[in-house]
Amino acid sequence: MSFRQISEIAGSAMAAQTVRLNTIASNLANAQSAAGTEAEAYHARKPVFAALAARGGDGNGMRVQVLDVVQSTEPLRKVHEPDNPLADEEGMVYYPNVSPVAEMTDMMAASRAFETNVEVMTRVRGMQQSLLRMGKEG
Repeated sequence: MSFRQISEIAGSAMAAQTVRLNTIASNLANAQSAAGTEAEAYHARKPVFAALAARGGDGNGMRVQVLDVVQSTEPLRKVHEPDNPLADEEGMVYYPNVSPVAEMTDMMAASRAFETNVEVMTRVRGMQQSLLRMGKEG
């Protein structure tokens, strides 16, 4: 596997983790938003990733691609708050299906995955520079 292929894999993984982190940030930002109906309530979003063969499909190069960002199918939180101006006729208010604890855990995992790929890119660059130095010495 070439340095270029390694860099493409790590770069695509970093881009995917960026989407994941942005999605998590959106979920956390909307975690406490309230709505008067299920349809109006914020639904947590999750990115869907796939590992795809790079150009040519020779098996030597892969890349990570974000296929879609989908809404979570977990049920929304319904809370009886008849005094809330957003409450429906039954006094129910709908809150997102976002678990801040789960989102923070996912954020830590995404951040570590991103950092790992940064480290891969750094090591590839270091190996390339070592090869160039060897070429100058020889």
